[in-house]
Amino acid sequence: MDIEGATRAASGSSIAPFEEGVAELYETLLVRILFEPYASEMAIVADRSKPGSVLEVAAGTGALTRALRATLDPATEIVATDLSQAMIDVGAPSLTMSRTHWMHADAQNLPFAPSMFDLVVCQFGVMFFPDKLKAYGEAKRVLRSGGRFLFSTWGSLSANDFARCVDECLASLFPSDPPDFLRRLPYSYVDPRLIKAHVASAGFEAVSCDRVKLTSVAATAHDVAAAFCQGTPLRREIEWRAPEHISEIVDEVAERVGSRHGARPCGGMSALIVAGRAP
Repeated sequence: MDIEGATRAASGSSIAPFEEGVAELYETLLVRILFEPYASEMAIVADRSKPGSVLEVAAGTGALTRALRATLDPATEIVATDLSQAMIDVGAPSLTMSRTHWMHADAQNLPFAPSMFDLVVCQFGVMFFPDKLKAYGEAKRVLRSGGRFLFSTWGSLSANDFARCVDECLASLFPSDPPDFLRRLPYSYVDPRLIKAHVASAGFEAVSCDRVKLTSVAATAHDVAAAFCQGTPLRREIEWRAPEHISEIVDEVAERVGSRHGARPCGGMSALIVAGRAP
């Protein structure tokens, strides 16, 4: 199956973690605050192997896709996939260049024939895979021999200033039942030894795991609060606990962010960039 044919034939099969209603805020606020700085780093690493064909899984609204398109050779084929159609609908119009394809697909059940790609890449998506080993096995299956698997995952909450501040504020607002989305999913896959063992057990060789620390800057404290509380599934957890009070909660979180990180907030970020080679 060629890339064009696979793009037409694909369909997803699981429930997406990011639902409708958050994709727009995710793109306008969270991408700029958290994802664009690491997208630039990931694209540089991706370019080292000079891939001719790239599959991106859990692409979201395309922060990394855009960085890859700007960095890789223009002749490189890029297929950006996500489980959430809402995310694709927001991201796809931002990048319509030739040799760039968008499609709905499940990283744990990829609709591609074996050995189709030179690089499989994923930015901050693996934490959401219910069966990480299955997803890693799928990445290996669709890679050519010698192809690369590259992904990033957040470090701990304690090493990511904005996320920690939001989490601590919500814990103080809901002391008997704090929303735990951040610590349960995006900031949960943090042990380099475990991650390297998982990737190696899927059959990859020369597995590396490097910690990369960057700085995040936001225009306002309210942007940080809205990005996390309304542009992620954390929104659902807040609304379940305080129906019709999301705006007040965002204001409370913004006040905490501003008091800790300033009116134009600046905070540290820490992530792991993981790479492996298909035999």
